[in-house]
Amino acid sequence: MSIVAAEDERRHARGPDPLWAESWYFDFTAPDGTLGGYVRLGLYPNLGVAWYWAALVGQGRRLVLVRDHEVELPRGRDLEVRGEGIWSAVNCETPLDHWSVGLEAFAVALDDPEEAYRGERGDRIGLGYDLEWEATTPAAWQGEGWYWQPCRVTGEILVADEALAFDGAGIRAHRWGVQDWWSAPWTWASGVMADGPAFSAPLDLLAAQAIVAQPLASAPLLVTAPDGRSSRLARTLCRYQSPGGRFGHGWTDSLTQVC
Repeated sequence: MSIVAAEDERRHARGPDPLWAESWYFDFTAPDGTLGGYVRLGLYPNLGVAWYWAALVGQGRRLVLVRDHEVELPRGRDLEVRGEGIWSAVNCETPLDHWSVGLEAFAVALDDPEEAYRGERGDRIGLGYDLEWEATTPAAWQGEGWYWQPCRVTGEILVADEALAFDGAGIRAHRWGVQDWWSAPWTWASGVMADGPAFSAPLDLLAAQAIVAQPLASAPLLVTAPDGRSSRLARTLCRYQSPGGRFGHGWTDSLTQVC
C-alpha cells in the first residue's frame, strides 16, 4: 500500500451510500493509566448530520460522556461544529505531524458506565479539551481509506471545576467510506507501549501475540441507526502487558448488535 501523503489528511468527496462517512478519531491515555479519553467527529453528508463523541475516564472518576448524533455539518472546509451545548474545532496544524482538538460542551457524568446504554441519566457538567496530537512515528495505512498514527498528546482538560494538565500518549485515525455500525460485530485494540512501539489491530491478534489487556475504565456508547437499529460499542481504557514485562496503555473496542 502507498505511503500516507499530506493530501490524504484533507476531506474527501462523498460516496453515494447513505452511510458514507468521514471520521477523525483521537484517543489519549496518561502514562500511568489513571486518566484517558477520546474524541470522534464523524461527518455523514448524505444524512445531513455530524456525529460527535467525547469521553473522559480515570481512576476514581465517573464516566464523563458527550454523544450527539444530530450536530450540524461544518459549513465550510474546516472541521468546526456546533450543536446544542457543544462547540468543537478539530484542526490539522501540520499534515501528518500535528493536530489539535478544542472542545467546550455540556457532558453527562455517569455513576454507572452501563447507563450509557440505557438513556444516559446522570449529572450535567462541563467538559473542555484543549489538546494537541503530535506525531511520534509516521502514519500507516490500516486498510483502504483508513490510516492511523501514534502521537504524544499534551494540553489541558477542563471537567466541572477541575483544570487538568495532560501529557501522555495517544493514537489518531482518519477514515472515510461506508461506515455501517449495525451489519456485524467486531473487536479492536490500539495502544502505545511504554518503551515506544504502538499497535492498532484486531483484539484476537493481540491475544495471539500473548499481549494481555487489563480493563481500567469503561466508556461505552449506544450507536443508533436512522432506521432505529442499535449496537453497543464497549470502549475500554486498558493496561497492556506483554511477555517479558513490557507494558503500555490504550483502548479496546467491542461492537455488539442489540437490534
